[in-house]
Amino acid sequence: MTHISCIIIDDEPIAREIIASYIKRIDILNLVGSCQSAIEAFNIINQQNVDLLFLDINMPGISGLSFARSINKNIKIIFTTAYREYAVEGFDLQAVDYLLKPISIERFNQSISKFIKEHRAANDNTTSMPDNDSIQALFVRSDRRMVKIYFDEIQYIESIGDYLKLHLKDKILTIRETISNLEAKLPKQNFARIHRSFIVSISHITSYTHTSLHLADTVLPISRSYKQQIISRLSKQ
Repeated sequence: MTHISCIIIDDEPIAREIIASYIKRIDILNLVGSCQSAIEAFNIINQQNVDLLFLDINMPGISGLSFARSINKNIKIIFTTAYREYAVEGFDLQAVDYLLKPISIERFNQSISKFIKEHRAANDNTTSMPDNDSIQALFVRSDRRMVKIYFDEIQYIESIGDYLKLHLKDKILTIRETISNLEAKLPKQNFARIHRSFIVSISHITSYTHTSLHLADTVLPISRSYKQQIISRLSKQ
């Protein structure tokens, strides 16, 4: 895959500097502009090809959402914002991802991996860019803090209403997130969905039947819709 030309659009200088520092760590990304307004970005887009925008939403003048509606749909967008309430509208605009500030390098890398996979599928090319399977941890929001969770700490994940319980080796962490969204951030080689309410770490499974999994003293159900997939996978371990 050739280099990906990208632009940062954010009225906060520190936010632009942080994202620029993340971009520099990924060889395939080529930063062609760092703009404090949508007007500046328009000028760059009109002069050269741009593949990807890191776009803030709440900006003076033209908002990020308005700007996203006005540009070529071939330019992909990763929203970067401190406001969770714009998420639905952001994804309605077919954004690649929606990153909540403060943005960690781990979450940034996951977002770039997602973009690479979509770009690869659209162009039928290959790339050496790391995907989720090479990322060792992620940050989750719990009790108004961003908490770093290493994947090998997670034994299983339980969905309860609008919340998830992350059952770790030494504690249980509750976060507000959907199980499908979190599943997309996990390395597929290490985790498996076994039920609409459960994701399990493959390495923590001690035994299984056709209806349940055992993790030490914990027994989790396997639903009918996931049964064939998980049993087939475990039989190959």
